Amino acid sequence: MPGAGSGSADPDAGEAEVADSDEGQNDESDADANDADGNGEDSPLDTEAEIAADYLEELLDIADLDGDIDTYIEGDRAHVSVITESRVLVGRNGEVLDALQELTRLAVMTETGDRSRLMLDVAGYRDQRRKELLQLTTDAVAEVKSSGERAKLSPMNPFERKIVHDAVAAAGLTSESEGEEPSRCVVIIP
Repeated sequence: MPGAGSGSADPDAGEAEVADSDEGQNDESDADANDADGNGEDSPLDTEAEIAADYLEELLDIADLDGDIDTYIEGDRAHVSVITESRVLVGRNGEVLDALQELTRLAVMTETGDRSRLMLDVAGYRDQRRKELLQLTTDAVAEVKSSGERAKLSPMNPFERKIVHDAVAAAGLTSESEGEEPSRCVVIIP
């Protein structure tokens, strides 16, 4: 995302801001070096994605839901998508998806012993929501630039606020988050 991290005054907006510990660095860097040599070993993110995919496959089987699992690595984060027509695992405003993502991260952490920053999408919900938020932000930025007044957006979760903060920064303005969860929202500043 363009401008990631710049202009973001929300400490919880970007989970990407969490620094990794140096503990176990030698073991991981040796494994990464071996992987770069092409010996076929999985990177830690590939392992994380595989664990998450297995967990979600089992969950889909237990719940008797149809869906295919797709995994990929983007930047420093594993991504897992459940490709399905059903939105039962998305819930109202993505609430079930957010909870399922946390459960999946816990399953990965239980296996690996490391905190997971995995991103989960179901039925393309996060991709669609990202497009909606970018349009909303574009409109709000135009309004702030023309009026010279602050614009307060609707409450959003940390994932959504991060998207908005990054888009505002890319447009050359600043933003901050105010309020308490679950009513925390982004304010765009002229």
